[in-house]
Amino acid sequence: MSLASVRLYLQTRAPDLSIIETEASSATVAQAAEAHGVTPAEIAKTIALEARDTVILLVTSGTARLDNRKFKDRFGAKPRMLDGPRAEALTGHPVGGVCPFGLATTLPVFCDESLKGFAEVLPAAGSTNSALRIAPDRLAALTQAEWIDVCQ
Repeated sequence: MSLASVRLYLQTRAPDLSIIETEASSATVAQAAEAHGVTPAEIAKTIALEARDTVILLVTSGTARLDNRKFKDRFGAKPRMLDGPRAEALTGHPVGGVCPFGLATTLPVFCDESLKGFAEVLPAAGSTNSALRIAPDRLAALTQAEWIDVCQ
């Protein structure tokens, strides 16, 4: 269902974008980079986090590390990663396929500055073997994301 929700989301908002499905799993950054022939940094990983009672999605470069101090300064609390079942329930996507498109619930989306060094990045597309190629600025615009700096 989540791959279908991403397809529907893109059909109505960005019909020129195509979902790439691979035979191999792309559930981890390393697997995704290998499956798509790019560097791990070019993978746009989406992390479901909670700060106090607010759940957010943070999209970062695949090799970026969350900086707890920067996060706390921005959100007023330490980040807590959602467990798999809760992340899937809120996003509609399984862990390894979580992305900011076609969400089951409305969640605020943030893009980390670590994405800006690339002409194109590859976020997941709702399943553990799918992705799409997109410019970081377009990713942010398409998901109404706010640009922030919370990674090392």
